[in-house]
Amino acid sequence: MITTSSRRAVLAGLGGLGTTSLAGCVTQGGTASGLIAPSRPAFVVPPLAPLRMSVDRITKITVCLRPFRAAGPRLDVEQVAGKRVVHNYGHGGSGWSLSWGSSTIAAGKALEGGTKEVAVIGCGALGLTSALLLQRAGAKVTIYAKERTPQTRSFRATGTWSPDSRVADADKAAPGFPALWEEMARTSYAAYQTLLGLPGEPVSWSDRYTLLGGGAGGPRGPRPAGSVHFAEYGERLHDIVPGFQDLPAGSHPFPVERVRHGTSMQFNVSDLAHMLTNDFLAEGGRIVAMTFDTPADLARLSEPVVVNCTGYGARALWKDETITPVRGQIAWLAAQPEVHYGVYYKHVSVLPRPDGIVVQYVGDSDMWGYGIEVERPDRAEAENAVTTIASLYERA
Repeated sequence: MITTSSRRAVLAGLGGLGTTSLAGCVTQGGTASGLIAPSRPAFVVPPLAPLRMSVDRITKITVCLRPFRAAGPRLDVEQVAGKRVVHNYGHGGSGWSLSWGSSTIAAGKALEGGTKEVAVIGCGALGLTSALLLQRAGAKVTIYAKERTPQTRSFRATGTWSPDSRVADADKAAPGFPALWEEMARTSYAAYQTLLGLPGEPVSWSDRYTLLGGGAGGPRGPRPAGSVHFAEYGERLHDIVPGFQDLPAGSHPFPVERVRHGTSMQFNVSDLAHMLTNDFLAEGGRIVAMTFDTPADLARLSEPVVVNCTGYGARALWKDETITPVRGQIAWLAAQPEVHYGVYYKHVSVLPRPDGIVVQYVGDSDMWGYGIEVERPDRAEAENAVTTIASLYERA
């Protein structure tokens, strides 16, 4: 049980080592005198600033359709409208997390044969990273897109490192896909490490607390009959990604039976997208507004090679019925600069970002949102998620 006094100690920033003392005895002339070293500051546990959860702090509600493909991301090459097209889409909820690794593969295929002029279709996470990698490999690159990044689905992402979030069906992916996924994940993880500590914090670390038991809900249950067996490959990265550990009672302020704590990478998507766009343009790239209704429209382009990074849009443009939408909604609350930790409680995920507090109901199974292509915000869902987290802090 977490007592009131122990919670107050954590919230006040009092820590577990206590003061250090040293007792000694010096004999001089038969007289003993006790010497006590001056007390030194103890290590302290940083206080956890409370999340200010109320529905009147909601600033907007956004919806994103993740492009799930049972076989995993599409990275093959085909000839269309006289162009060699390299596909780079269908990453589920792992677009930002796998972007550098996936785009490294796509860029390599695009440059085969010595091509130096390449078109990139799409201006989301995969489009920007593909364009930058191609450009830095010596190609002349133009991004063609209907929308700039702030209008894309990539911009509505949660912003957490999630490289295997609905990235494939474990029962339908090719035998070699887990190794390919690991290659993409490790490449991306290394690339994002180089962006840590930059102004604007495009990439940063944050503490995460998963609350379980005592009415907090538990891990997601077994898959319902007929559901997708979403692949989970996280164990393949155990040597580079920080793990989660159970916290002892009294070492945290949360009024639940069990708390797991860890550190995760996260993306400030607004700043990251802005930085990547500026880098691409500063290094000589171009972005041209253009709409593609059918693959035949690629004939309008002068470039002989095209990298297709249209994400969920590929379902309509390429008539790709292997893409299934997975709906996800975020309620955005005004930012709290003093909050540096995320919480998972009763199937609601909260992530602090410089541009706002992300509050998202993620459902009691990975099938939540599967097959739903409605992008209209659901106000009731947003308010219920915020109220759930508010109840946690009322109890604490």
